[in-house]
Amino acid sequence: MTLRRKLLLFIPLLVLLTNGVTFFLFESSKTVQHSYNTMMDRMLLYTRSAQTADENVRALYAYLLNPEGNNRASLQQQQAELAQISGQLASQRTESDIAGVLRGYAHMLQTLAEQVQAAEKSAAPNEALDYYEDTERTSSFIREEERRLIDLELSAYEPVYRSIQLEIVRMDWLGPAVFIINTLLSIVVALWISRSITEPVDRLVQTAQHLSKGQLDTAYLPERSNDELGILSEAFRHMIKDLNDLMGRDKERMESERLVKELELQALQSQINPHFLFNTLNVLSKLALLEGADQTSDLIVSMSKLIRYNLSQLDRPVTLGDELKHVQEYFTIQQARFRNRVEIEQQIDESVLDMLIPALTVQPLVENAFVHGVERMESGGMIQLVIERSGENVKIVIRDNGAGMTIKDRVALLALQEPAQPAPAKKNSMGFGTRNVIKRLRLFYNRQDVVRIESEPGRGTSVILLLPHPPGEEQKGGPDHDVPSIDRR
Repeated sequence: MTLRRKLLLFIPLLVLLTNGVTFFLFESSKTVQHSYNTMMDRMLLYTRSAQTADENVRALYAYLLNPEGNNRASLQQQQAELAQISGQLASQRTESDIAGVLRGYAHMLQTLAEQVQAAEKSAAPNEALDYYEDTERTSSFIREEERRLIDLELSAYEPVYRSIQLEIVRMDWLGPAVFIINTLLSIVVALWISRSITEPVDRLVQTAQHLSKGQLDTAYLPERSNDELGILSEAFRHMIKDLNDLMGRDKERMESERLVKELELQALQSQINPHFLFNTLNVLSKLALLEGADQTSDLIVSMSKLIRYNLSQLDRPVTLGDELKHVQEYFTIQQARFRNRVEIEQQIDESVLDMLIPALTVQPLVENAFVHGVERMESGGMIQLVIERSGENVKIVIRDNGAGMTIKDRVALLALQEPAQPAPAKKNSMGFGTRNVIKRLRLFYNRQDVVRIESEPGRGTSVILLLPHPPGEEQKGGPDHDVPSIDRR
C-alpha cells in the first residue's frame, strides 16, 4: 500500500470516527434538551395564562370604574392576549391524563373571556357588577387549575426527568471514555504511519551519508516495499549498482589510457635520443659562436633549453623560478622573431619563485598570448607578465593587447568546452593548449577558481592565475642537466 493511500484511508477514517462520536453525543444532548424545553414551555404557558386572566379582571374593574380614557384600550389589549393564549393551549399535545384537564382549563379561559365581554357590553351598572363578580370567581378557578396542571405535568414527566438524569450520567462517563479511546487510537495510527515513513527515510539518509563518503554499500537500504519509499530505495540500489559498474569501467579505461600513454612515451623516446639532440644543438651553438653568429648561437641555446625542459619536467612539479627561466628562453626566441613589433614587460616578485607549480603552466599561456593575441599585429604589440603576492595566493597575470575574445568564447574556455570549429594547429606551438593548462591547474590544486580570464574583442586578453602558496614550501624538483650546454651569456 502506497503512502498516499495510507494517508487517504486512515486519516479520513479517524476523522470520520471522531465526527461520528461527536455527532452521537450532540444528538443525545439535543433530544434531552428538546424534551426539557417542551415541558418548560407548557408550564410557562400555564403560568402566563393565569397571569393574563388576572390582568383581564383588573382591566375590567378599571374599565367599569372609569369607561373613559385608556381603560377601554387596555381591556381590549388584555382580551386579545387572552384569546391568543387560549389558541396556543388548544394546540398543545400532551399526555392523555392531562389532555382532559387541559381542555377544561381552556374552556375556563374561554368562559372568562365571554364574561369580560358581557360585562363590557352591559348597560346597567348592577348587571355589569354581577358579571364582574363572575369573572373574579372564574379567575380564581383558573389559578387553581393552573397549579393543578403544573403538578400533573411534573408528575407525568417524572420518568422523563429520571431518563434525563441517567442520560447525563451516561454522557459524563461516555465523553471522557470516547476521548481517551479516540486519543489512543490516534496515537497508534500516527505511530504506525510515521514509522512506515520515518524508518525507511532514516535508512535512506544513512545510505546517502555512506555514499557521500564513497562507501557504495546497499546494506543500509530499507527492505523492498510497494510504496513510494520502496521505489526510492530501489532507485538507490540501481544507482549504487550503476556507480559500481561505472567505477569499474573507469578503472579499466584509466588503466588502458595509462598503458597507451606509456606506449606513446616509449615510442617518442625511441624516436628521439635526448642526449644526441642536446649534444647536436650544443655543437651547432659552438659552431655558430666560432663563426661569429652570436645571435644564432643564443637562439640555439634557448631552443636547447626549451626542448630539455619540455622532455624532462612533465612528470613532476617544478618551482615557479624554473618555470620563469623556461619562459625567459621562450621570450628570447620570440623577440628574435618579432623584433620591435612586440614589447615584453615583466614585473616579478622574487620572494615567490620557490613555490611549486605544475610544469609547463606559464609558458603555454605566454605562447597563447603571442599566437592568438599579437601575432597578426604589425606594430605596437605588448605582452606583460606579472608575478606577485595577493594575500595567501600568488597572482600570475599574462596580459596582451591583441585581438581578445568574446564572452561566449571566454566562458567556453573556462568550462573546458572544445570550440564548434577548432582552429588549425599552429606550426610553432609547443602543443600544450590553454584548456590543458586550466585542467592541470584545477587538478593540481583541487580548486576551480585558480584561473580567471578577462577579455573583450579588440581590447586584449588577461589570463589571471591565483595559485595557493603554502608557507615554508621548499624547492623540489628542477630540470635535469644531463648534458652541459654552451651558453656565452
